[in-house]
Amino acid sequence: MSMPTATGPLAGIRVIELGQVIAGPFCGQLLGDLGADVIKVEAPGTGDVLRQWGPGDAAGGSVWWQVAGRNKRSVTIDLRVAEGQRLASLLAAEADILIENFRPGTLEKWGLGWERLHEVNPGLILVRVSGYGQTGPFAGLPGYAAVGEAMGGLRSLVGYPDRPPVRIGVSLGDSLAGMFAALGAVAALEARHSSGLGQVVDASIYESVLGITESLVADWSALGRIRERSGPILPGIAPSNVYPTADGEVIIAANQDTVFGRLCEAMGCPELATDDRFRDHRARGERQEELDRIIADWSRGIPSAQLLETLREASVPSGLLYQPSDMVDDPHMRARGSLVEVPTDGYGPVTMQNAFPMLSGTPGSVRWAGHALGADTDDVLENVVGLSSDRISALRRDGIV
Repeated sequence: MSMPTATGPLAGIRVIELGQVIAGPFCGQLLGDLGADVIKVEAPGTGDVLRQWGPGDAAGGSVWWQVAGRNKRSVTIDLRVAEGQRLASLLAAEADILIENFRPGTLEKWGLGWERLHEVNPGLILVRVSGYGQTGPFAGLPGYAAVGEAMGGLRSLVGYPDRPPVRIGVSLGDSLAGMFAALGAVAALEARHSSGLGQVVDASIYESVLGITESLVADWSALGRIRERSGPILPGIAPSNVYPTADGEVIIAANQDTVFGRLCEAMGCPELATDDRFRDHRARGERQEELDRIIADWSRGIPSAQLLETLREASVPSGLLYQPSDMVDDPHMRARGSLVEVPTDGYGPVTMQNAFPMLSGTPGSVRWAGHALGADTDDVLENVVGLSSDRISALRRDGIV
């Protein structure tokens, strides 16, 4: 199978991705977007369960898989049998990074723990993604994003104060764990330049969520203050909210003093900027509801497009609440190439997010969408591991690949 040559900053780096669903595979997706050769190992016959998640059809499988499996080569190996574990060890010997997101102890049970992998390949970086990390009393428990988001402090902050917490509409905890895992992987690659040795990157879901909670714990430690759910606002940060228009809603964020002054000019109420009720950040935060009502009374009679034009001319941060249809038509996203159209086997050209962040000298790219299960097994086992075609055929007959 002919595939585009990688040109990103990680071109030449080989990654073995074990595990399934989101957290570990998202780490692999990010590294693949940046040019790494990602070899995804899946169970024969079934593959990653993400192949069946989300909308799709019987012919094309999951559309989600076209994104999650992009820039990866699919190899089927049964890791639960000794010969499959031997094949995984051979792949690890030829890799720079190995990603896994099984429950801690699983690799060790298969004879693929850190000691064994380090012996096979001293330069290998083992990226381990789990709910609670590789150590501690919770390490062996199953950990999903929902639980990690709760333990990391995020779930208690999302929603309205008079209702139970809600979840964000994406698996944020999993994706954050994948991002922190990818950051750890490239940091370990940099460290390897001087030491020549790999190391273990231990990324947990709950700590990845905890890592983005700003001063949540410090506020409690220093001031005894506990952040509460606050709906669409951040308490004390005003004005910054969703406001009604004549035909929908817009986001306006004008909480900085100078920006608030520009908003007041755009509203035709310049006196608000010097009104003692709103003249500085603290005053606006104390009268947040009152200020939001004033802005809403002004905005609700203006069509969204006209309102945004007025606010942008005044250099007031503002925008629509985008749906996918807005994204694909947005001139800024088109100009930057934020979305790309990628050929797929089951759905024809599919539009998806591009590779981020954008690098000026060695940009990443989406080279292909998710491959069919096992599409690259023969190629990888022959050209990476060095097995003969007869040996690969025998492994297939035995159900190992």
